[in-house]
Amino acid sequence: MDQISQFQASNRDAKNRARALSAAAQKASARRDELQREIKDIRSNLEVVVSQRDQLQTQSAAHDNSKNSVQQKDEKIFQLSRELENWQNRLPPLIERYKIRSEEAEQLKADLAHAHVRIEELEDDSINSQTRIEPVRDSELLTDGRDASNDPSDRGVDGEAGSAVATDDDHLKTLRDNLKHIKGVGPAIEKTLNEMGIFRFQQIADMSEYDIDRVAQRLKGFHSRIYRENWIGQARELSDGSRNI
Repeated sequence: MDQISQFQASNRDAKNRARALSAAAQKASARRDELQREIKDIRSNLEVVVSQRDQLQTQSAAHDNSKNSVQQKDEKIFQLSRELENWQNRLPPLIERYKIRSEEAEQLKADLAHAHVRIEELEDDSINSQTRIEPVRDSELLTDGRDASNDPSDRGVDGEAGSAVATDDDHLKTLRDNLKHIKGVGPAIEKTLNEMGIFRFQQIADMSEYDIDRVAQRLKGFHSRIYRENWIGQARELSDGSRNI
């Protein structure tokens, strides 16, 4: 139980870390998008300022009729040049900040992906640790004072073992496959599949999307793993192999 509690605590910590990383990644991405918009606006303003400056320079050269007019245009050009210089000075820091935010966002995404992988590992360990065999502490309580025997306890009138008709589930159990041959299926998962009435490779090979959702819900979110580890494809190959033997 201590180990299960530790796994559950680690799982909760990993999920909390994943949520924090996800929020930080979203915030960094939003800030990066905001910086992109600011850079875009600055570049647009730069283009407008350059266009205005070029237009004024052209007008100044073409219409140099009045000294006052030329002086005003020169002042306007000077102001626009100062404004252009100001925008040019502001642009590099914004680009550098955008690069930093972009790197932070990528790092947070990587950390988030690592946290999701850790959560899956903890969930696998939690499932695998749920089925445990405890030693018998008092054999007298187990046998109630009677001798242990491998002989069947139910007998007919003539002293032979009873011949009850096997149900469909009993028939499946007598023909069950070792589902642990499928990569990704351990003892705990095999036990859960058996509890759901799945004993044969062919049953897994014939699973529909509804069946996959039902199994994934029972196994606490194994939907992606069933596809990633190709349980259905493995089951088909193992089923064909068992028929060819």
